Formats: sequence, structure tokens, C-alpha cells
Amino acid sequence: MVKVAVVQAGSVLFDTPATLKKLQQFARDAAAEGARLILFPEAFVGGYPKGESFGAVVGSRSPEGRDAFGRYFDGAVAVPGPETAAVGETAAALGVHIVTGAIERHGGTLYCTVLHFDETGALIGRRRKLMPTASERLIWGMGDGSTLDVIATPHGKVASVICWENYMPMLRMAMYAGGVELYCAPTVDDRDSWQTTMRHIALEGRCFVLTAVQYTQGNAPIRGGSAIYGPLGEELAAPVYGREAVLTAEIDLGAIARGKYDLDVAGHYARPDVFTLHVDRRAKTAVE
Repeated sequence: MVKVAVVQAGSVLFDTPATLKKLQQFARDAAAEGARLILFPEAFVGGYPKGESFGAVVGSRSPEGRDAFGRYFDGAVAVPGPETAAVGETAAALGVHIVTGAIERHGGTLYCTVLHFDETGALIGRRRKLMPTASERLIWGMGDGSTLDVIATPHGKVASVICWENYMPMLRMAMYAGGVELYCAPTVDDRDSWQTTMRHIALEGRCFVLTAVQYTQGNAPIRGGSAIYGPLGEELAAPVYGREAVLTAEIDLGAIARGKYDLDVAGHYARPDVFTLHVDRRAKTAVE
């Protein structure tokens, strides 16, 4: 048995140092409840600029929008860099595995990324979002298959699938084939239908699903909806709305084998004679 936690909280947009302080405090709170793995929401470090247009309409961008993007760019983090080192120090001090969304700055491009830190504080995983959704494509670049890893940890095999990537069936299948046991779904999607998606994935993949949703107030609020589900779709931590919170659950990895008794979509329930999936895991760069 291991206790896991999801943190429902909002970034301090355009103030990454303040956001890191929130991360440290919430990580301490979750660790105090016995959590060994702690998941934070999508874009937590660096922020999700919901409602920001960045001065863009079809065919033109405004000087004010460029200034707004410059401010957002300045709040993003290098990987590795001083901000990731700070998160690693928090993980090491508490002896926990931290998974957090971050806005990664690489060259002149931003990526919506999820970072994994082990109990020693080492950065052991980086996932870049493959397909930013809608207007996100203006401010974030697209990841490639080189970061589609399932990471072995003392708590189980962990993978991260970000927000609407969870609506990409082939990406989910790649995670199932990797043997994911703790399926992390950081997001800002606060719709009621998100819970249906999370429960479906738990049932489909016969895995534990942890979803951490931002909670923010203001002109474009995000109302939360963090939750934890078991391999048969059972609700282990009910969705919470309207406040910041830490949700925890005790999980038994043995429940995964019991669930896969009658459904293993990457094993005995697959039909490779009919369907196959090829995943290109090569890093793609503009210049070789």
C-alpha cells in the first residue's frame, strides 16, 4: 500500500517565485498526510494564462500582446534550471516523489511540460505536451515522442498525460503498453465531463488515475475538479470544486492485476493481428 496525493491549487501568474513557495507548502501539507507521490496541476509552475488573448486575431498580433507574451515567457523555467532545482530540493527534503506541470522555456519556444522528481530530488522525467489545444498552439510548441516515457518508481510505474492529450486514444494506448500503474493527468479542464474521462481511463487501462486541476479565481476562473480513481473506475477521492485542497488515497497496486483479469487492452484483450500502433520515440529537431 502507498498513499498518493493530488494538489488542487492555482499558480500565481507572472510570479514564479511565489508559485514555487505555494508548491513547497502544499508538498509539505501532502507529505504530512503521509503521501509518497504528489501530483500538481498542468502548467502549475509558470502558470496557465486562461482568458489571455496575447493580442492575437487571425492575420495580426498587437504590440501589447507581444509584451504580454514577453512577460509570460519571463515566468517560464529552464529545464534543468534554478526553479527545477528548488522543486528537487523540496522533494528531497520531504522524501517524496513530486510530479508537477511547468511551462518550460527552451530557446525562443515555450512548452507545456510535466516534470518528475524522485525522493532524492533528482529530475527523472520530462514530458512535453504533444498537442496544445486550440489557442494554446499560439503560445506553446508541440512535443515529440522522445518524452513518452513510463517511469519506474518505488511506488509503481508512473506516466503523465496532460489535459486534452487524454482524448488521444493512441497516446493512451502507448501508456498502457508501457505498463502504467499510476496514470497522472494534470489539467485545467474543470468541466463535469472531465470526471467521465478520468473514470473511463481508469477502467480502460486498469490503472490508478490521479488528476490534479488548478483552482483559480478572477476574470477567467478555474473551479478545480481534482480526483483519484481506482482500476475498476471506483472513486477513491471524490472531485473537489471551489477551493484549494489536498486529496489523498491509499492505493494497492495488487488491484491492477485483479482488474486485468478480464481486460488488458495491451495484452490478452488486444488484437495485434488486426490492429497495431507504431510510436516514433525519436527526438525531432529543426537542424541535424
